[in-house]
Amino acid sequence: MGLGTSIFLIAVGAILRFAVTATVSGISLATVGTILIIVGIIGLLISLFYIMSADRRAVAAPRERVVERDPYVDPRL
Repeated sequence: MGLGTSIFLIAVGAILRFAVTATVSGISLATVGTILIIVGIIGLLISLFYIMSADRRAVAAPRERVVERDPYVDPRL
């Protein structure tokens, strides 16, 4: 789940939790909104953790550069 998806879930969950006053038989929209908010926050935390750990892995130690050359050729020959 990406950052955008997590933020979208949080926004939809907040709308369902705090702004919708409609009732549906058998389903509590406030509970569904709360669940979406929680899932969005968990996804956001996992995404941020993944991004931060990927940045640490991308840094590599400098490597030693080895250049091989042809053996010396005497220009007088």
